[in-house]
Amino acid sequence: MDALDQLAERVRQVGAGMPGDVPSPCISVCRVDAVTEWCEGCFRTLDEIAAWSRLHDEAKREVWRLIEQRLRSRPAESCAASESAGSARSGPP
Repeated sequence: MDALDQLAERVRQVGAGMPGDVPSPCISVCRVDAVTEWCEGCFRTLDEIAAWSRLHDEAKREVWRLIEQRLRSRPAESCAASESAGSARSGPP
């Protein structure tokens, strides 16, 4: 499972009403995309990352909803690159 798949799975878990504290979306891939200004690992903005520890649970869930929207709307070339990399790895030797 790659990092985006892991993030998408966590989006589903939080969206389903995961009990307890709302987990951080951070997956330790900390690079900000110059075009979208989202972290390439967790799809949060720098403001969202900086505020995370001060947010109440409902605000954290809202950030998770935004992450879900961002995952769905990421640029087509990113999706195509991910798919071609995956198919190159899964092809015959």
